[in-house]
Amino acid sequence: LPQKLALSLNKAAILELDRDARDVVIANPEIADAVVRTPRRIFILSLSVGQTNAIFLDEDGRHIATIEIAVSADVDDLNAYLRREMPNSNMAADGVGSSVVLSGEVASLNEASIAQSVAAQTVAEPEQVVNNVAIQESQQVLIKVRVSEMSRTIAKQFGVNPSAIANVNGVPVIASAGNQFSLLGRALSDISGAQFGQVCQVTSPALLPDPIPPGLNFPGTGFGFSPTNLCNARPNNVQGIIQALERVGLVRTLAEPNLTAVSGESARFLAGGEFPVPVGRDRNGNITVEFKPFGVGLSFTPVVLARGRISLQLSTEVSELSNTGALTLGGGTTTDELGNTINVSGLTLPALQVRRTETTVELPSGGSLAIGGLIQQQTKQNIDAFPGVKDLPVLGALFRSRDFQNDETELVVTVTAYLVDPVAETQLVTPDQGYSTPTDLETILLGRLNAVYGEDSQSEAASASVPSGTVGYIVQ
Repeated sequence: LPQKLALSLNKAAILELDRDARDVVIANPEIADAVVRTPRRIFILSLSVGQTNAIFLDEDGRHIATIEIAVSADVDDLNAYLRREMPNSNMAADGVGSSVVLSGEVASLNEASIAQSVAAQTVAEPEQVVNNVAIQESQQVLIKVRVSEMSRTIAKQFGVNPSAIANVNGVPVIASAGNQFSLLGRALSDISGAQFGQVCQVTSPALLPDPIPPGLNFPGTGFGFSPTNLCNARPNNVQGIIQALERVGLVRTLAEPNLTAVSGESARFLAGGEFPVPVGRDRNGNITVEFKPFGVGLSFTPVVLARGRISLQLSTEVSELSNTGALTLGGGTTTDELGNTINVSGLTLPALQVRRTETTVELPSGGSLAIGGLIQQQTKQNIDAFPGVKDLPVLGALFRSRDFQNDETELVVTVTAYLVDPVAETQLVTPDQGYSTPTDLETILLGRLNAVYGEDSQSEAASASVPSGTVGYIVQ
């Protein structure tokens, strides 16, 4: 007879005795039970998870045998599933009390995760699954993210600033219209395209009335009366200045963060900085701040699946400080003890221009995928004109100003993932490889900020892979 009997839950075993037994004693009948079919054939039934023992006695009360009985969770179906679905893995499940222990080696972390999920269905609580599985090979993932943005801006302005001078009953009057360019808020430049007419100045104060009347302005029309800017040589005169300008701008943004992590583990990368943001006050009334990050950031969690496929849960961001949308707090004016007005500068909180992508994708090793993109076009056009006069043929153009702006943006975010292995240090290239500080003569006479690049003499392997000549990360 075996001295130990291991049974799965709700299973039975047959024991054959060498002599007749009359009594069978079970220490804990809630765990196992015994059914005597014949004096020498005993059936042991498992009732619940646990351990107990059974003692067999003959008709004279003499001891025949003692058997230790251990009842554990049933893992036969689980082992059959593991062998069928994961043939490349050497993994087994064992029942220990009410728990299931997974042991052995698997080909990938994804297979280990699947095995644990299936094993959790065979026990009462998921915490009863003990995962003691090892990965056959430590799999590391290198991710390369490329954020490319092209932004083009075109702005055009065209307007005429006319002014007229007239002598009305001996009183000189001047009327002028100025271009406000309300779309952009100002002229692109102070440079005027052309000027026509005659610039007049007052040379004889006798033409001015006495006393000189105050100036008159008509808000919203751009016209006004000014008795101090007149022309006495020609009392009736019209002049104007043409403002015609065009501006074209192009902005390119490129960020390529790279990061490596073990399968199943998270990694984060940030190249930039942090700026303070007021969030409140302490008990003493002092302003408390919280630092917000900006720059090029990347965080991801890779999981290596079967057949070399990689599942990526990633978040990438490219941000920069901007005055557009900035907030100024606490500005204003105050008066000192002498009654002088003092302008107090406020606290300016910069805004952020952000390109952010968060997603989960799956791709093979070496494969690339466009995970985000944007094409945006915004056109603005505004015409300021004097009512009524603007509709006159030909002359109406002198009383109109046009403001035009066109913004075009195209953004693409791509990701590439690789399964990588460590290499020798000599096979790695860094930006400062081969760099050396130039001598004073090289700096003064040749204007060099770095010495000429040459072959790396640290090892033969490195020197064979690095081309000769003035090449490298810095080329003058």
